[in-house]
Amino acid sequence: MSSSVILVGGGLANCLIAIRLKAARPDIRLTLLEGAGRLGGNHTWSFHGTDVSTATLAWLQPLASHGWRHYDVRFPGRERRVDGAYYSLTSEHLHDVVIAALPTGVLLNSVVKEVAGDRVTLAGGEVLPADLVIDGRGLKGPSQPGMTLRFQKFFGQHLRLAAPHDLTGPLLMDATVSQAEGYRFVYVLPFTATEALIEDTYYSDSAAVDDGELRENIARYAVDRGWRVQELVREETGVLPIVLDGDPDAFWPLADTVPRSGLRAGLFHHTTGYSVPEAAALAHDLAGQVRLHSASIAPWIRNRMRRRWREQWIFRLLNRLLFLAAAPAERYRVLEHFYRLPEPVIERFYAGRLTARDALRILSGTPPVPVRRALPYLLPSSSRR
Repeated sequence: MSSSVILVGGGLANCLIAIRLKAARPDIRLTLLEGAGRLGGNHTWSFHGTDVSTATLAWLQPLASHGWRHYDVRFPGRERRVDGAYYSLTSEHLHDVVIAALPTGVLLNSVVKEVAGDRVTLAGGEVLPADLVIDGRGLKGPSQPGMTLRFQKFFGQHLRLAAPHDLTGPLLMDATVSQAEGYRFVYVLPFTATEALIEDTYYSDSAAVDDGELRENIARYAVDRGWRVQELVREETGVLPIVLDGDPDAFWPLADTVPRSGLRAGLFHHTTGYSVPEAAALAHDLAGQVRLHSASIAPWIRNRMRRRWREQWIFRLLNRLLFLAAAPAERYRVLEHFYRLPEPVIERFYAGRLTARDALRILSGTPPVPVRRALPYLLPSSSRR
C-alpha cells in the first residue's frame, strides 16, 4: 500500500523533499501546503559542490540556476581564490520545478491551524489525514528554546549594470568594508556579465535588518567598485541562525512526535546558517526509508539532528570566539585566520564535516583572538553568562 505524505511549509527543505520523493517514490500520495502564494519565498540559496554526496549532487545540481568553478574572498590582510564548484538556486526556479513535479499536489495560500503526526487541520476546519506529516515551517523566532543564537543577517539587491563587471566567479566574502558593528562582509554572485546579486551581510547580536541603511551600503559598494547601476531587478532579505550553544533535547523534546525538516529540525550549518546541504541530504535519505510513517520518521530525524549537533561542536566554539571573545571591529580576523588553511579543510568546513585534526588546525597558529580573552568562552556554558 502506498503512503500518504503531507509536507507543511513550502520552504527549501520541504520543496527538496517533495522533488526527491516524487522522483524516487512515485507511488506516494504527496501534498505540499504553503501559506503564501508562492513556494520558497524570495531567496537565493547557495552551496558548494563538495557540500553533499555524489549521489545527492546528481539530482541537486540540475536544480541550480547558476554555477561557477571558483570563488574569491577578500580581507584586510588576505585575498584568496578557492577552486571548486559553487552553485546557486533561486526560489523562483524552485517554485517552477515543484509545481511542474506536483501539478495537483501543491496547495498554496493554505493556512494551517494545527499539525499532528497523522493529520493537518487547516484554518477553515478541514482535516487532512496522512501517514507521514513533516513540519518544515522554519524556526519559531529569534528567541529559540534550546538554542543560544546570534544571527547572520543580510539585505541583497539583484542589479543590472550599465557595463560588464570584473568578476569571473562569486565573491563570497569581501570583508574590506567597514567593520564597525561586528563581522561584516559583502557577498556578490555574478549571474551574467552585467548582472549580479550584491548582499550586505552582518554577523550580528540582533536579528533586526535596517533595509534603508543596507541599501545605501550596497549603492556605495557598487560605486567603489566602479559599477554603474542601470536597473534594480529585485531585492531580498534574510536572517540565518548562528548557534553558540544549547540543548538539542530542549530544542526538540522527545514528547514532540511530529517529524520536522530544515531549520525547524535544527538541520543547518551552525556557523554559516546555510541549510542546503542538510536539507538535500535529508531529502535523499528520506526517499530511501522503507516505512514512511510519522511514528518511525520522527525519531529518525530527531536522532539525525542530535548526531549532527554533536558533530558540530567545533562550529559552536568558533561562534563563541567570534561573538563573545573578539571585539566587534576585530571579528573579521577569525575568518581571515581560517582562510589560511588548505582547500580540503575549507571544503570540509562548509560541508559541516570537520575532522578532529581539522579542528586543531583551525585553532592552531597565531590566534585571531588573544588567548586570555578566548579561554573563558571555550566551554558551552560561557555563552549564557
